[in-house]
Amino acid sequence: MTTGRIALVTGAGSGIGEACALALAAAGWSLVLAGRRPEPLESVAEAIRAQGQEALAVSTDVADPGAVTALFDSVQIRFGRLDLLFNNAGTGAPPVPLEELSLEAWKRVVDVNLTGAFLCTQAAFRLMKAQQPQGGRIINNGSISAHAPRPRSAPYTATKHAITGLTKSTSLDGRAYNIACGQIDIGNAATPLTVAMSRGVPQANGEMSAEPLMDVRLVADAVVYMAGLPLEANVQFMTVMATKMPFIGRG
Repeated sequence: MTTGRIALVTGAGSGIGEACALALAAAGWSLVLAGRRPEPLESVAEAIRAQGQEALAVSTDVADPGAVTALFDSVQIRFGRLDLLFNNAGTGAPPVPLEELSLEAWKRVVDVNLTGAFLCTQAAFRLMKAQQPQGGRIINNGSISAHAPRPRSAPYTATKHAITGLTKSTSLDGRAYNIACGQIDIGNAATPLTVAMSRGVPQANGEMSAEPLMDVRLVADAVVYMAGLPLEANVQFMTVMATKMPFIGRG
């Protein structure tokens, strides 16, 4: 059982989750890595171990309550406590007209982005309330879409608005147990999923326009800052975005 700080990152096998996991490890955290695909998770775990930090990779579908229970059981068994949960796992739906979106696609986005974050938060609460010293921190990945939608993004946008409500309720309900909760809203971080933005993405006026990207490591730096605060302080909401992306004044 380790005596250092323990962080759990969901969606840790690629993109923002991978960058944040590696940055947390560089800052001295031991990592639990959750995601659906075991091979990318283990690759990130090996990179963390190469930094001299502990890493546990657990293949997990956060939309599956049984899988989430098994994930947190693994945390308890391996480390005995949890100091940070980064609810980062997320997915989107095909960008089709709203009236053509299938119910199955809608439910999958809600299950992963919202219910998955709830299930992980609930499990983290149980562990953080019971451990000594009591408490910990939860950071939710919100997105610019928690403020303003992109065209044809109803499922993703709805869940990210809902994450803001979950963040606020978690922050309030955790107060008595020394559990802090904040949210980071990210705009146009450069990952394999955002490559298309540099070539052109739909805008609110119907045009296709290229959008600037920022280095994903800047997001990781922000998460490390939020995570590193003492529990008597909290970043409630932070927006980190490419300066020239069309967010302010969007539409």
